[in-house]
Amino acid sequence: MKTVFTKLSFIIRDTAIRKRILFTIGALVVFRALAAIPIPGVDTTRLAAFLSNNQFFGLLNIFSGGGLSNLSIIMLGVGPYITGSIIMQLLTIMSPRLKALYQEEGEIGRRKFAQFSRILTVPLAIIQGYSFLALLQNQGAIGALSSYEYIFNVMIITTGSVLLMWIGELINEFGIGNGVSILIFAGIVARLPVVANQFFFTYDPAQIPLYLGVFAAALAVIVSVVVMTEAERPIPITYAKRVRGMKVYGGVSTYLPLRLNQAGVIPIIFALSILLFPQMIFQFLSNVNIPAVKATADFFLRTLANGWIYAIFYFVLVFAFTYFYTAVTFDPNQIAENLQKSGAFIPGVRPGVSTSEHVARILTRLTLFGASFLGLIAVLPLVTQAITGTATFAIGGTALLIVVSVLIDLVKKIDAQVSIREY
Repeated sequence: MKTVFTKLSFIIRDTAIRKRILFTIGALVVFRALAAIPIPGVDTTRLAAFLSNNQFFGLLNIFSGGGLSNLSIIMLGVGPYITGSIIMQLLTIMSPRLKALYQEEGEIGRRKFAQFSRILTVPLAIIQGYSFLALLQNQGAIGALSSYEYIFNVMIITTGSVLLMWIGELINEFGIGNGVSILIFAGIVARLPVVANQFFFTYDPAQIPLYLGVFAAALAVIVSVVVMTEAERPIPITYAKRVRGMKVYGGVSTYLPLRLNQAGVIPIIFALSILLFPQMIFQFLSNVNIPAVKATADFFLRTLANGWIYAIFYFVLVFAFTYFYTAVTFDPNQIAENLQKSGAFIPGVRPGVSTSEHVARILTRLTLFGASFLGLIAVLPLVTQAITGTATFAIGGTALLIVVSVLIDLVKKIDAQVSIREY
């Protein structure tokens, strides 16, 4: 406890860290102000009714930082930028040039790679903005829009998304922590008063045992999320002794940490994107005058509207994308090659192909637990809502995973800033 107070006093006294924290807070204030500005022509009553009855759009509202709940000018949030970054990372599989740019050309290459992601954000924001407006208009959440109003609103939404991306980049440069993650985190935390207000309005003294059980379950979920987020499997590594001149280098032992959850929340974003497009397509097809097409679209919409079927699809997609994204971002062959170049080896394992196979085998087993964990966390709110019959007691989920991950990362970044200035 003494160490915590010592670090807090150091943070307050240090001008550079204080400026970074204040800049981050100021950026979040601007973000929340933008989230309160709706686009023209929104029927808030019909929109609230639509969002309350749609679990999928409730999840998307998390990644928009709460901007989707009132169709604000930043209703897309950082979603297009995240999608653009994911697409660029997937393209590294097909393009050796992009892979070299991302992994081998250092800081300059990563800056160029990030610039491509920013450029890709604009067309993605236009497509997503138009699609959301069309879908919400078909559902009656917004009034009929003319062609001019469509174009005007799409321009506003696209500009808001790019502006939010820029604010996130500014937090990366002048603030503390990952800007995009902090913006999503702020949107989740900003909804806590609304959730608390709903709880107090539905409070029933006869349900106190249920409240205590939900509270205990929530604590257990939070502890499990923290443990699984920080869990890692160390692979022992030994550096061979090398003689240069009159000195002996190497001979030390360390370890290669493999995280249990290598993919973070990216598979959940993948799954949401995959689930979004069929719903949007079927919503459009349900308005077609062809009876067969309309009947087919209505059947699939009813199927996806079933909570348990939706949860099963959601779990399977998150599970599959966890394996996929881990395979894309973590290359055992490159790890084995880097270890061999630096004169390191895993005790009992031959360098080269054997090392790559050994690391891949361990990573596959770890990803099984990580994928199962992510899938359960993703569908947990849907399951608890189906069991309790109310959304007020929805425990855990993607929002909790993001909050815990961002807080842990933020504490580490602040601790790193303090350590730099102490030494």
